[in-house]
Amino acid sequence: MVAVTPRRTLAGQLLVLQLAIIVVVLVAVAAVSLAQSAATFNRVEGRRVAALGEQLAGSPLLREQLNSPAPAELVAPLVQNVLTQARVTSVTVADARGRVVSSTDPTLVGSPLVLGDGAVAQGRSWSGELAVGDSQELVVQVPVLGDREWNLGQQLGVVMIGEASPTWSERLVGASSYLFTYLGIASVLGLVGSWLLARRIKRQTLGLEPREIAGLAEHREALLHGIAEGVIALDPQLRITLVNAVGRRLLDLPEHCLGRSLAELGISGRLRDVLAGTDNDPDARDEVVVRAGRVLVMNRMTVRKDARRLGSVTTLRDRTELARLEQEIGSFKSTTELLRAQTHEFANQLHTISGLIQLGEHDEVVGYIDALSRHRASLDLTVTSRIQDTALAALLMAKSALAAERRVELRISERTGLDRLEPAVAADVATVLGNLVDNALEAVAGGRESRTLPPGGSAGAGQDGDDLTDRPAWVEVELRRDASSVEIVVRDSGPGVAPQLAHEVFTHGFTTKAARGGERGIGLALTRLVCHRRGGEVAVTNTEEGAMFTARMSVTGALEASR
Repeated sequence: MVAVTPRRTLAGQLLVLQLAIIVVVLVAVAAVSLAQSAATFNRVEGRRVAALGEQLAGSPLLREQLNSPAPAELVAPLVQNVLTQARVTSVTVADARGRVVSSTDPTLVGSPLVLGDGAVAQGRSWSGELAVGDSQELVVQVPVLGDREWNLGQQLGVVMIGEASPTWSERLVGASSYLFTYLGIASVLGLVGSWLLARRIKRQTLGLEPREIAGLAEHREALLHGIAEGVIALDPQLRITLVNAVGRRLLDLPEHCLGRSLAELGISGRLRDVLAGTDNDPDARDEVVVRAGRVLVMNRMTVRKDARRLGSVTTLRDRTELARLEQEIGSFKSTTELLRAQTHEFANQLHTISGLIQLGEHDEVVGYIDALSRHRASLDLTVTSRIQDTALAALLMAKSALAAERRVELRISERTGLDRLEPAVAADVATVLGNLVDNALEAVAGGRESRTLPPGGSAGAGQDGDDLTDRPAWVEVELRRDASSVEIVVRDSGPGVAPQLAHEVFTHGFTTKAARGGERGIGLALTRLVCHRRGGEVAVTNTEEGAMFTARMSVTGALEASR
């Protein structure tokens, strides 16, 4: 059976860590105290023994006795007197030859005096640590100089006075009588503080142990980087607290964006509104935002705890490819509508011809057919003479049939003039033109309700209070090309666009139908994306007659009409 060693809890680990820190601090305090004690001893005792050494070396009695034939017997009482009165550890006197003549340690008598510095033999004093016998002492060595005329300045001997240096234990005890008490109190306070800190951290981590917290962090990273959607989290100050790689790529954020606010990252407008939310609209579902050439669908959820707002979490999905597929499906739907419109138109014309034949009005039949032929030829000639690109001309012919079915006149501006374009450029121009014409037809055919108007009034054509239903419905297309760009202008007689929505219709990705029914669209958003990809822009303004959408796209490699 394998014994499993129990893992320490967070409280136990913190307690051990804090205890180790306390022990280290206490050892450091003790070391500082010992160092201060040693410094104090050397300073105080050094001065005292130096003063005693100078006093003994300057004694006239000692000078006279050192000159006697047997100085040992005469100097010994003087040495014992200094030892007794000064309460020092050792007193030693050596003669001019450096031999000890008297000492409190009898084993030193007759032996050479150990000098702490060679300068002592030359008449200079010295103090410091020196081994005297079996102990380490703080000593001072002072030369004895003659003061008679016949030996003035002559070195007669050396006086050495020493005070034993205390041991580390003695210094620790002598540093402070309350040192151990202080150490004990500090230890108790440290243990209590460590326990309280561990409890606080335990509450803040919801009772989770370090291994559990590490596991949650690993699972979170795996989850964030394992999902295909983008995820971004904000705190109440709109600072980014979490974002995965997909979210950073979709929002075009820098690598080190954590902790930075939306304002610091330059996020504003529609994107900021969706990410930040408001108190009236804390959550959002399926919001469409255009960011860095992508159509994004965003869902935001506000995180709360006990009625306190902790932040928000937003998921992002890249709908650009889906939007393009929807656009392609829309083109098939448009083709179906065009065929239906033409079928309806041809059926009406055939019914008219059939009726005239039944009435026997054969001349009227011929005239009616000639009129239809002239109208179609006139329309074909108008389009093909001004638009040399076959694809764009065919698109406008098809849109003309759809407009006629909706009782809307599709006009080609007299200022229109466009050469043939490269297929890729022509496809982008057709996308923008088709979206803008569909948008205009929807607005004109739908009347006032097809556009979002400001409260209490209307924009553009409806500003005079006249009834739009009494005015002729028309859409006018103008295509112009210069050396480097193509300009597409689509005017209509609809109600116009509310000024406050003139920019939002593109950033939200709204279509005219979305503005009416609340459905999120991508027609105008894709129009703007195509223009941006081509280095251009699209904008909408209101005129006296209705709305005017202007798109400009940079083109290269335009083909000559004669090609």
